[in-house]
Amino acid sequence: MNIPENDIYDYLKNTDKPIIIYGMGNGADKVISQLERRSITVSGISASDDFVRGQSFHNLIVRRISDFEKEYEEFIIIIAFGTSLPDVMKHIFTLSRRHTVFAVDVPVYGDNVWTKEFYRENIEDIERAYDLLADQKSRYVYENIIKYKLSGRLDYLRSCYSSKDEVFSDILRLGKNESYLDLGAYRGDTVDEFLYYAGGSYSHITALEPDRKTFAKLKSHISDMKNVRIFRMGIWSEDRDMSFEESLGRGSNIGQVGGSDLAVTKIDTLYAVRRVSYIKMDVEGSERQAIIGGINTIKRDKPKLNIAAYHRSEDIFSLPLIINSIEPGYKLYMRQHPYIPAWDLNLYAVTV
Repeated sequence: MNIPENDIYDYLKNTDKPIIIYGMGNGADKVISQLERRSITVSGISASDDFVRGQSFHNLIVRRISDFEKEYEEFIIIIAFGTSLPDVMKHIFTLSRRHTVFAVDVPVYGDNVWTKEFYRENIEDIERAYDLLADQKSRYVYENIIKYKLSGRLDYLRSCYSSKDEVFSDILRLGKNESYLDLGAYRGDTVDEFLYYAGGSYSHITALEPDRKTFAKLKSHISDMKNVRIFRMGIWSEDRDMSFEESLGRGSNIGQVGGSDLAVTKIDTLYAVRRVSYIKMDVEGSERQAIIGGINTIKRDKPKLNIAAYHRSEDIFSLPLIINSIEPGYKLYMRQHPYIPAWDLNLYAVTV
Protein backbone atom coordinates (compact mmCIF):
# COMPACT_ATOMS: atom_id res chain seq x y z
CA MET A 1 0.00 0.00 0.00
CA ASN A 2 1.12 3.53 -0.79
CA ILE A 3 0.20 5.47 2.36
CA PRO A 4 1.18 9.15 2.96
CA GLU A 5 3.89 9.72 5.56
CA ASN A 6 2.17 12.74 7.12
CA ASP A 7 -1.33 13.22 8.51
CA ILE A 8 -4.02 15.91 8.70
CA TYR A 9 -2.65 17.25 11.97
CA ASP A 10 0.75 17.90 10.38
CA TYR A 11 -0.98 19.91 7.66
CA LEU A 12 -3.12 21.92 10.07
CA LYS A 13 -0.17 22.69 12.34
CA ASN A 14 1.74 24.19 9.44
CA THR A 15 -0.99 26.17 7.72
CA ASP A 16 -1.41 29.91 8.10
CA LYS A 17 -5.04 29.78 6.91
CA PRO A 18 -7.91 30.22 9.40
CA ILE A 19 -9.55 26.93 10.40
CA ILE A 20 -13.36 26.85 10.47
CA ILE A 21 -15.25 23.98 12.09
CA TYR A 22 -18.50 23.12 10.29
CA GLY A 23 -20.81 21.46 12.83
CA MET A 24 -21.91 21.87 16.45
CA GLY A 25 -22.54 18.40 17.82
CA ASN A 26 -20.63 15.60 19.51
CA GLY A 27 -18.47 15.12 16.41
CA ALA A 28 -17.39 18.77 16.55
CA ASP A 29 -16.53 18.38 20.24
CA LYS A 30 -14.27 15.45 19.39
CA VAL A 31 -12.59 17.22 16.47
CA ILE A 32 -11.94 20.37 18.49
CA SER A 33 -10.55 18.27 21.34
CA GLN A 34 -8.05 16.62 18.99
CA LEU A 35 -7.01 19.99 17.57
CA GLU A 36 -6.61 21.55 21.02
CA ARG A 37 -4.42 18.63 22.16
CA ARG A 38 -2.07 19.53 19.32
CA SER A 39 -2.25 23.31 19.92
CA ILE A 40 -4.07 23.88 16.63
CA THR A 41 -6.21 27.02 16.79
CA VAL A 42 -9.83 27.10 15.62
CA SER A 43 -10.77 30.48 14.17
CA GLY A 44 -14.51 30.00 13.82
CA ILE A 45 -17.60 27.80 13.94
CA SER A 46 -20.10 27.45 11.12
CA ALA A 47 -23.32 25.57 10.50
CA SER A 48 -26.08 25.47 7.91
CA ASP A 49 -28.02 28.71 7.62
CA ASP A 50 -31.01 27.27 9.51
CA PHE A 51 -28.88 26.74 12.63
CA VAL A 52 -27.12 30.10 12.68
CA ARG A 53 -29.22 32.23 15.03
CA GLY A 54 -26.69 33.96 17.21
CA GLN A 55 -25.66 30.70 18.84
CA SER A 56 -22.24 30.10 20.31
CA PHE A 57 -20.18 26.92 20.45
CA HIS A 58 -16.88 26.52 22.31
CA ASN A 59 -17.01 30.25 23.08
CA LEU A 60 -17.20 31.18 19.39
CA ILE A 61 -20.21 32.75 17.67
CA VAL A 62 -21.69 30.39 15.07
CA ARG A 63 -21.62 32.05 11.65
CA ARG A 64 -22.52 31.26 8.05
CA ILE A 65 -19.87 30.19 5.57
CA SER A 66 -20.77 33.30 3.59
CA ASP A 67 -19.78 35.41 6.61
CA PHE A 68 -16.32 33.86 6.64
CA GLU A 69 -16.05 34.33 2.88
CA LYS A 70 -16.50 38.06 3.42
CA GLU A 71 -13.89 38.15 6.19
CA TYR A 72 -11.15 35.86 4.81
CA GLU A 73 -9.65 35.53 1.38
CA GLU A 74 -8.82 31.87 2.06
CA PHE A 75 -9.71 29.52 4.90
CA ILE A 76 -9.97 25.81 5.71
CA ILE A 77 -13.29 24.12 6.45
CA ILE A 78 -13.35 21.00 8.62
CA ILE A 79 -16.56 18.98 8.40
CA ALA A 80 -17.36 17.81 11.94
CA PHE A 81 -20.67 15.99 11.63
CA GLY A 82 -21.89 12.85 9.92
CA THR A 83 -24.35 12.66 7.05
CA SER A 84 -25.55 10.35 4.31
CA LEU A 85 -28.22 12.76 3.05
CA PRO A 86 -27.60 13.32 -0.67
CA ASP A 87 -28.42 17.05 -0.58
CA VAL A 88 -26.13 17.68 2.39
CA MET A 89 -23.30 15.66 0.85
CA LYS A 90 -23.74 17.53 -2.44
CA HIS A 91 -23.45 20.81 -0.53
CA ILE A 92 -20.22 19.65 1.13
CA PHE A 93 -18.68 18.59 -2.17
CA THR A 94 -19.73 21.93 -3.68
CA LEU A 95 -17.97 23.72 -0.84
CA SER A 96 -14.86 21.65 -1.57
CA ARG A 97 -14.69 23.17 -5.05
CA ARG A 98 -14.47 26.69 -3.57
CA HIS A 99 -12.45 26.04 -0.43
CA THR A 100 -10.02 23.60 1.16
CA VAL A 101 -12.35 21.14 2.90
CA PHE A 102 -11.38 18.25 5.15
CA ALA A 103 -13.39 15.78 7.21
CA VAL A 104 -11.20 14.88 10.19
CA ASP A 105 -11.66 11.23 11.18
CA VAL A 106 -12.35 10.81 14.89
CA PRO A 107 -13.57 7.49 16.34
CA VAL A 108 -17.20 7.04 17.29
CA TYR A 109 -15.95 4.98 20.25
CA GLY A 110 -12.56 4.35 21.81
CA ASP A 111 -9.47 6.49 22.22
CA ASN A 112 -7.39 5.47 19.21
CA VAL A 113 -7.12 8.19 16.55
CA TRP A 114 -5.82 7.79 13.01
CA THR A 115 -2.46 9.56 13.00
CA LYS A 116 0.83 8.67 11.36
CA GLU A 117 1.93 7.24 14.73
CA PHE A 118 -1.17 5.03 14.97
CA TYR A 119 -0.55 3.82 11.42
CA ARG A 120 3.10 2.97 12.12
CA GLU A 121 2.28 1.20 15.38
CA ASN A 122 -0.24 -1.06 13.64
CA ILE A 123 1.39 -1.43 10.21
CA GLU A 124 1.85 -5.22 10.48
CA ASP A 125 -1.84 -5.85 11.29
CA ILE A 126 -2.92 -3.30 8.69
CA GLU A 127 -0.96 -5.10 5.98
CA ARG A 128 -2.09 -8.56 7.16
CA ALA A 129 -5.73 -7.50 6.89
CA TYR A 130 -5.11 -6.00 3.43
CA ASP A 131 -3.71 -9.32 2.22
CA LEU A 132 -6.86 -11.15 3.40
CA LEU A 133 -9.25 -9.15 1.21
CA ALA A 134 -10.82 -11.16 -1.58
CA ASP A 135 -11.01 -8.72 -4.50
CA GLN A 136 -9.28 -5.70 -5.97
CA LYS A 137 -12.19 -3.40 -5.15
CA SER A 138 -11.95 -4.31 -1.46
CA ARG A 139 -8.23 -3.61 -1.46
CA TYR A 140 -8.83 -0.27 -3.21
CA VAL A 141 -11.48 0.69 -0.63
CA TYR A 142 -9.28 -0.40 2.26
CA GLU A 143 -6.23 1.53 1.08
CA ASN A 144 -8.10 4.70 0.19
CA ILE A 145 -10.17 4.77 3.36
CA ILE A 146 -6.93 4.59 5.35
CA LYS A 147 -5.54 7.42 3.21
CA TYR A 148 -8.71 9.38 3.96
CA LYS A 149 -8.49 8.68 7.69
CA LEU A 150 -4.92 9.95 7.76
CA SER A 151 -5.35 12.96 5.49
CA GLY A 152 -8.98 14.01 5.94
CA ARG A 153 -9.21 14.44 2.16
CA LEU A 154 -12.69 13.93 0.76
CA ASP A 155 -11.49 12.77 -2.66
CA TYR A 156 -10.08 9.56 -1.14
CA LEU A 157 -13.40 8.91 0.58
CA ARG A 158 -15.63 9.79 -2.35
CA SER A 159 -13.70 7.53 -4.73
CA CYS A 160 -14.71 4.49 -2.64
CA TYR A 161 -18.48 4.86 -2.69
CA SER A 162 -20.58 1.94 -3.88
CA SER A 163 -24.21 0.92 -3.52
CA LYS A 164 -25.84 -1.65 -1.28
CA ASP A 165 -27.35 -3.19 -4.43
CA GLU A 166 -23.88 -4.30 -5.56
CA VAL A 167 -23.16 -5.93 -2.21
CA PHE A 168 -26.40 -7.87 -2.02
CA SER A 169 -26.37 -8.95 -5.66
CA ASP A 170 -22.68 -9.82 -6.02
CA ILE A 171 -21.45 -10.73 -2.52
CA LEU A 172 -24.17 -11.67 -0.02
CA ARG A 173 -26.66 -13.13 -2.53
CA LEU A 174 -29.42 -13.81 -0.03
CA GLY A 175 -31.62 -16.82 -0.67
CA LYS A 176 -35.31 -17.42 -0.06
CA ASN A 177 -34.87 -19.41 3.15
CA GLU A 178 -32.39 -17.40 5.21
CA SER A 179 -32.30 -17.47 9.00
CA TYR A 180 -31.41 -13.86 9.80
CA LEU A 181 -29.89 -12.36 12.94
CA ASP A 182 -30.13 -8.56 13.13
CA LEU A 183 -27.86 -7.13 15.83
CA GLY A 184 -28.67 -3.47 16.31
CA ALA A 185 -32.05 -3.66 14.59
CA TYR A 186 -32.99 -0.06 15.46
CA ARG A 187 -36.58 0.61 14.32
CA GLY A 188 -36.62 -2.21 11.80
CA ASP A 189 -34.95 -0.51 8.85
CA THR A 190 -32.43 -3.32 8.40
CA VAL A 191 -35.17 -5.92 8.75
CA ASP A 192 -36.83 -4.14 5.83
CA GLU A 193 -33.52 -4.13 3.96
CA PHE A 194 -33.16 -7.87 4.51
CA LEU A 195 -36.72 -8.54 3.31
CA TYR A 196 -36.17 -6.44 0.20
CA TYR A 197 -33.00 -8.24 -0.85
CA ALA A 198 -34.31 -11.68 0.17
CA GLY A 199 -37.40 -11.18 -1.98
CA GLY A 200 -39.72 -11.10 1.01
CA SER A 201 -39.09 -14.73 1.95
CA TYR A 202 -37.21 -16.10 4.97
CA SER A 203 -37.08 -18.96 7.42
CA HIS A 204 -36.69 -17.05 10.67
CA ILE A 205 -35.63 -13.64 11.97
CA THR A 206 -34.11 -12.77 15.34
CA ALA A 207 -33.60 -9.06 16.10
CA LEU A 208 -31.94 -7.37 19.07
CA GLU A 209 -32.31 -3.69 19.96
CA PRO A 210 -31.25 -2.47 23.41
CA ASP A 211 -32.68 1.08 23.48
CA ARG A 212 -36.06 1.09 25.22
CA LYS A 213 -37.88 3.65 23.04
CA THR A 214 -36.38 2.34 19.82
CA PHE A 215 -37.27 -1.23 20.78
CA ALA A 216 -40.92 -0.20 21.17
CA LYS A 217 -40.88 1.15 17.61
CA LEU A 218 -39.20 -2.03 16.36
CA LYS A 219 -41.84 -4.14 18.09
CA SER A 220 -44.61 -2.17 16.45
CA HIS A 221 -42.89 -2.30 13.07
CA ILE A 222 -42.67 -6.10 12.94
CA SER A 223 -45.92 -6.87 14.80
CA ASP A 224 -47.57 -8.54 11.79
CA MET A 225 -44.59 -10.68 10.82
CA LYS A 226 -44.38 -14.42 11.47
CA ASN A 227 -41.39 -16.46 12.65
CA VAL A 228 -39.75 -13.42 14.25
CA ARG A 229 -38.36 -13.11 17.75
CA ILE A 230 -37.13 -9.82 19.16
CA PHE A 231 -35.23 -9.04 22.35
CA ARG A 232 -34.53 -5.80 24.16
CA MET A 233 -30.96 -6.86 24.86
CA GLY A 234 -27.41 -6.02 23.92
CA ILE A 235 -24.92 -8.37 22.32
CA TRP A 236 -21.57 -9.15 23.96
CA SER A 237 -18.98 -11.86 24.51
CA GLU A 238 -20.83 -13.32 27.53
CA ASP A 239 -24.26 -13.43 29.19
CA ARG A 240 -24.49 -10.82 31.94
CA ASP A 241 -25.87 -7.42 32.91
CA MET A 242 -23.94 -4.34 31.81
CA SER A 243 -24.28 -0.60 31.96
CA PHE A 244 -26.09 0.89 28.97
CA GLU A 245 -26.08 4.49 27.81
CA GLU A 246 -29.64 4.84 26.61
CA SER A 247 -31.77 7.37 24.71
CA LEU A 248 -29.12 8.26 22.14
CA GLY A 249 -31.09 6.72 19.29
CA ARG A 250 -28.73 4.96 16.90
CA GLY A 251 -25.83 5.95 19.16
CA SER A 252 -27.08 4.15 22.27
CA ASN A 253 -24.26 1.90 23.41
CA ILE A 254 -23.04 -0.53 26.02
CA GLY A 255 -20.69 1.26 28.43
CA GLN A 256 -18.51 0.36 31.37
CA VAL A 257 -19.77 2.99 33.85
CA GLY A 258 -22.96 4.95 34.38
CA GLY A 259 -26.17 4.41 32.48
CA SER A 260 -28.81 1.82 33.31
CA ASP A 261 -28.52 -1.95 33.65
CA LEU A 262 -29.10 -3.97 30.52
CA ALA A 263 -29.01 -7.71 29.92
CA VAL A 264 -26.51 -8.69 27.23
CA THR A 265 -26.19 -12.07 25.59
CA LYS A 266 -24.03 -14.02 23.15
CA ILE A 267 -24.67 -15.16 19.61
CA ASP A 268 -23.75 -18.64 20.83
CA THR A 269 -26.55 -18.46 23.42
CA LEU A 270 -29.13 -17.27 20.89
CA TYR A 271 -28.16 -20.06 18.50
CA ALA A 272 -27.31 -22.91 20.84
CA VAL A 273 -29.87 -25.03 18.97
CA ARG A 274 -31.17 -22.97 16.07
CA ARG A 275 -29.02 -22.41 12.95
CA VAL A 276 -28.27 -19.00 11.42
CA SER A 277 -27.37 -18.23 7.81
CA TYR A 278 -26.96 -14.42 7.79
CA ILE A 279 -25.82 -12.01 10.53
CA LYS A 280 -25.88 -8.23 10.32
CA MET A 281 -23.89 -6.55 13.07
CA ASP A 282 -24.03 -2.78 13.73
CA VAL A 283 -23.65 -2.56 17.49
CA GLU A 284 -21.97 0.77 18.26
CA GLY A 285 -18.41 -0.34 18.91
CA SER A 286 -19.23 -3.76 20.40
CA GLU A 287 -18.62 -5.65 17.15
CA ARG A 288 -15.45 -7.38 18.33
CA GLN A 289 -17.11 -8.58 21.55
CA ALA A 290 -20.13 -9.77 19.57
CA ILE A 291 -17.90 -11.80 17.26
CA ILE A 292 -16.08 -13.37 20.22
CA GLY A 293 -19.44 -14.36 21.70
CA GLY A 294 -20.36 -16.09 18.45
CA ILE A 295 -17.23 -18.11 17.75
CA ASN A 296 -18.93 -21.50 18.04
CA THR A 297 -21.90 -20.46 15.90
CA ILE A 298 -19.68 -18.90 13.23
CA LYS A 299 -17.51 -22.01 13.07
CA ARG A 300 -20.53 -24.31 12.93
CA ASP A 301 -22.88 -22.44 10.55
CA LYS A 302 -20.47 -20.22 8.59
CA PRO A 303 -23.19 -17.56 8.15
CA LYS A 304 -22.88 -14.67 5.75
CA LEU A 305 -21.61 -11.69 7.74
CA ASN A 306 -22.36 -7.98 7.36
CA ILE A 307 -20.35 -6.09 9.98
CA ALA A 308 -19.97 -2.36 10.61
CA ALA A 309 -16.23 -1.62 10.49
CA TYR A 310 -16.04 2.06 11.43
CA HIS A 311 -17.02 2.58 15.07
CA ARG A 312 -13.49 2.15 16.43
CA SER A 313 -10.32 3.26 14.65
CA GLU A 314 -8.88 -0.24 14.70
CA ASP A 315 -12.02 -1.94 13.34
CA ILE A 316 -10.95 -1.63 9.71
CA PHE A 317 -8.06 -4.05 10.27
CA SER A 318 -8.86 -5.85 13.54
CA LEU A 319 -12.25 -7.20 12.45
CA PRO A 320 -10.98 -8.90 9.26
CA LEU A 321 -8.19 -10.47 11.31
CA ILE A 322 -10.49 -11.92 13.97
CA ILE A 323 -12.99 -13.28 11.42
CA ASN A 324 -10.13 -14.96 9.54
CA SER A 325 -8.78 -16.45 12.77
CA ILE A 326 -12.18 -18.02 13.51
CA GLU A 327 -12.93 -19.31 10.01
CA PRO A 328 -10.12 -19.06 7.42
CA GLY A 329 -12.53 -20.26 4.74
CA TYR A 330 -14.33 -16.91 4.61
CA LYS A 331 -13.82 -14.60 1.67
CA LEU A 332 -13.60 -11.06 3.05
CA TYR A 333 -14.86 -7.97 1.24
CA MET A 334 -14.90 -4.31 2.23
CA ARG A 335 -17.25 -1.66 0.87
CA GLN A 336 -17.79 2.01 1.69
CA HIS A 337 -21.33 3.24 1.17
CA PRO A 338 -21.99 6.99 0.66
CA TYR A 339 -21.37 8.84 3.91
CA ILE A 340 -19.28 11.70 5.27
CA PRO A 341 -17.12 10.82 7.22
CA ALA A 342 -16.24 7.15 6.56
CA TRP A 343 -19.25 5.78 8.40
CA ASP A 344 -21.12 2.94 6.73
CA LEU A 345 -17.83 1.19 6.00
CA ASN A 346 -18.77 -2.49 6.16
CA LEU A 347 -16.93 -5.78 6.22
CA TYR A 348 -18.67 -8.61 4.37
CA ALA A 349 -17.74 -12.28 4.77
CA VAL A 350 -19.02 -15.26 2.79
CA THR A 351 -17.89 -18.83 2.25
CA VAL A 352 -17.81 -20.49 -1.13
